[in-house]
Amino acid sequence: MLKIATFAAYAATIPAANYLIGHVGTTCVPDGPCLIPVGFGLMTPSGVLMIGLALVLRDALHELAGWKWAVAAVVAGALISLLVSPPSIAVASAVAFILAELADMLVYAPLRERRRALAVAASGAVGAVIDSVLFVLIAFGSVEFAVGTILAKLYASAAVAAFLAMKPKKRETNEWSDLGKRP
Repeated sequence: MLKIATFAAYAATIPAANYLIGHVGTTCVPDGPCLIPVGFGLMTPSGVLMIGLALVLRDALHELAGWKWAVAAVVAGALISLLVSPPSIAVASAVAFILAELADMLVYAPLRERRRALAVAASGAVGAVIDSVLFVLIAFGSVEFAVGTILAKLYASAAVAAFLAMKPKKRETNEWSDLGKRP
């Protein structure tokens, strides 16, 4: 049940991010994205609020259900995005997300057995850079918001990596299955 819920949550983050870009932000650029501040004077398209979560959920799904489920979730999210989002955003989202998530998974898979927190942080960083640069370039024809977008995605990956690093190692359970449980 947890792997299905994680799959669904992951797949939902992509169209949710695309909705936010066009409708939610402290500033909305005419014929451009709605933006939010992310610190250090940087702004980013508001969809980043979902994509940081997506990068983490993809790792959780990989851990809970295996790489085949993770790849299926990447494809499902991209297809949903193509069906429900404006064409320019959907294409940018699908291309950037598929390439970023596959790169993320290639980094996460070999590191996860040694140090899960490192795997989450490193794969999140790789995914954040690829997704951010490709998305803003394809969607808006500029990399103007790429640095702010990368920073915002790194916040989410760092938070989960810190959580996993502080959590005592359990041999008989999986850290990801404990994310929703109370102590």
